Amino acid sequence: MAQPKTGQYFDAAPESEDKRRTISVTLAGRHVDVVTSSGVFSPGHVDTGTAVLLRKMVAPPEGDVVDVGCGWGPIALTMAMMNPEARVWAVDVNPRSVELTAHNAKTLGLSNVNAVLASDIPSEQRFKQIWSNPPIRIGKPALHDLLTLWLGRLEVDGDAFMVVQKNLGADSLVAWLNSDQGPSQGNSGLLHTSKVGSAKGFRVLRTVRSSGS
Repeated sequence: MAQPKTGQYFDAAPESEDKRRTISVTLAGRHVDVVTSSGVFSPGHVDTGTAVLLRKMVAPPEGDVVDVGCGWGPIALTMAMMNPEARVWAVDVNPRSVELTAHNAKTLGLSNVNAVLASDIPSEQRFKQIWSNPPIRIGKPALHDLLTLWLGRLEVDGDAFMVVQKNLGADSLVAWLNSDQGPSQGNSGLLHTSKVGSAKGFRVLRTVRSSGS
């Protein structure tokens, strides 16, 4: 069933006019210019939550890694710059976000970024690592469905890093992720989530998939 439009950045087809602009940001220690637009998340700067998450980032592993909810690309671009041998998937439901991330990757000479709609990821694709500032404001049921889907695509011994605002339910989210109703249900292997950082009202969470053996 199609989702109703709300005019939010997490809409599949944002109603706002595509007004593009160039901003200067620092990613992976580099001062770079990127193009952003209305109708995507945090078009004017790297938002506080993403900045907190990026400060926890080390070079991702070689192979397939993914930024879930890429926006204009700060997480995906950083991963690609930190390890040129990583194959970085940048995914979003918003075509404008995907287009901007692809454009910014090309402008920065990052050939290891594959920006696509979330619906275009092959169902059999698995990832060694996930990084995400998930769209908490889509509501708890939709958020749970999203996390169940993507955490289910982690390889064994893979891990996922997410940033969630404390006052928007970070601690209760950890409890759900580790509960019998969490995303480990129906997925092979075991998932365990813990808090690995906290700053400026945000929690950084890490989920690890084990073999269960």
